[in-house]
Amino acid sequence: MGLWETLRGVFGRKTERLNVYARFEILRAAVSGTMSQFYVVRDKRTGQIAGLKIADREKVAFFESRFKGLNKPSEGEIASQIRHPRVVETYEYGLTTENQPYLLMEYLEGPGLQQLVFNRDPVLQQLRVRLVRQMAEALKAVHDAGFIHRDICPRNFLFTTRDCTDIKLIDFGLTLPARKEFMQPGNRTGTPLYMAPEIIRRRHTDQRVDIFAFGVTAYHIITYELPWPATEISGLAALAHDTQPPRDIREYCPQLNETLAKAIMKCMEPAPKDRFQSIDQFLAAIASVPDEQVSGAGVEPHRTSG
Repeated sequence: MGLWETLRGVFGRKTERLNVYARFEILRAAVSGTMSQFYVVRDKRTGQIAGLKIADREKVAFFESRFKGLNKPSEGEIASQIRHPRVVETYEYGLTTENQPYLLMEYLEGPGLQQLVFNRDPVLQQLRVRLVRQMAEALKAVHDAGFIHRDICPRNFLFTTRDCTDIKLIDFGLTLPARKEFMQPGNRTGTPLYMAPEIIRRRHTDQRVDIFAFGVTAYHIITYELPWPATEISGLAALAHDTQPPRDIREYCPQLNETLAKAIMKCMEPAPKDRFQSIDQFLAAIASVPDEQVSGAGVEPHRTSG
């Protein structure tokens, strides 16, 4: 059992404000998101390396204002409830001395899935089934905990190590409880290229919006392409998701296992009733699909210029 696991009972929601520079050595800034900054830090007291996410309080407040009076849990409260090997672990959360929401989480040393897709990295070709299954297991953990992730896309999956054989889901900044009051029409948050039609059309939503986004993500990592022409990256991009049929995945990958291909395409049906009704159904559908054989003891991603 590692030190972070030992201290988990002490961690969780922190009532005292975090003085970032007093407690941590900032090793590097890793990622800048639309609502937050992410840093790799070393705890000066324990020497442990961790990821520190500091949110922009004004942007978070604007997002939270959409759910005024609904007692919406914070990102930290949500993330700390989801414990699964395929989901990044959150150690603690609270406010900094600058009144900014923060989350302290496990540090994943591997690259982001989006980087490999963007670079059309061949390492993905021998990990396709394995990664799709792992992503589905991560989404199942979110849904089983009673939430809708609302932003499933390659950007929100990171590899745990540099050999790129295992992956975890991150970022619960847009995640909502799967309850009626949070599934009403009007909340158009998410990444447009992966967004379910019912979001952009301002219709009732539920966990099936994640299944749609998962299908697009699986399609993207297998083919390095999107199911619809990506001429637009704003919310307008999602308008094609129920007006134009997606290109069949086997047109890009004729040798792809037929069962897997059909399952991914079913996830992207424009009408929620025609998709898998749960991610468990998807996992059951692909249970017989064998993983690819990975050559070598580990796979180091091939770097190309982007």
